[in-house]
Amino acid sequence: MNQPLAYVHPEAKIARNVVIEPFTTVHKNVIIGSGTWIGSNVTIMEGARIGDNCRIFPGAVISAIPQDLKFEGEDSLTVIGNNTTIRECVTINRGTKASGKTQIGDNCLIMATAHIAHDCVVGNNAIIVNGVLLGGHVTIGDYAVLGGLSAIHQFINIGAHAMISGGSLVRKDVPPYTKAAKEPLSYVGINSIGLRRRGFVSEKINEIQDIYRILYQKTFNNTQAVEKIEAEMKATPERDEIITFIRNSKRGIMKGYSGNQ
Repeated sequence: MNQPLAYVHPEAKIARNVVIEPFTTVHKNVIIGSGTWIGSNVTIMEGARIGDNCRIFPGAVISAIPQDLKFEGEDSLTVIGNNTTIRECVTINRGTKASGKTQIGDNCLIMATAHIAHDCVVGNNAIIVNGVLLGGHVTIGDYAVLGGLSAIHQFINIGAHAMISGGSLVRKDVPPYTKAAKEPLSYVGINSIGLRRRGFVSEKINEIQDIYRILYQKTFNNTQAVEKIEAEMKATPERDEIITFIRNSKRGIMKGYSGNQ
């Protein structure tokens, strides 16, 4: 890395084969891993920890201070995993004392103009499409896909392999393996196409389908549905993941066909 038209703070720790294009600024207390490419006009601020083989496109701002009036200048981080692509004009804010960091996993694709607020946690292989807005303390599971221009309320939890329709307003938690659409946001089925692409066999997809039929297409409330799922469905990692997600939901899960909350 030898780019005279970029500014790299002397205390930043940059792997030897990182490429930093002209007019980019890298502040102190930054670590960038091997093989990463940083495009022109990127700003990487204090507390950034960027993994190997990432690509960060022009206009992105990584690890700016939180847009949170409670932030008091405390030390915090933005941690980005390996092989993650961050497209043009994405903003990712660092954490607050609540958790100490904002975290993005491996192999993620964060498309242009998306915003990831303080203390968010994004899992591995997630896709965040253009213009998505994540409020503070949002958790996104592995392989989740958030459609363009969706707005995610703070403290929301979106489960692994979930798919959110473009333009959605997400005010409730979205359980794993589901598709979410409509207004207000509702269960519209399981993400069967995505699951097949990721190697889930038909038997497993049918099992997940049966679980959500009990939860969303019967007359049970959530507590009754979880008890019935636990009593009648064989214990598997997927079943237990769904049950744990529902029981741990603080904001409540999105509604189903019948309108039950």
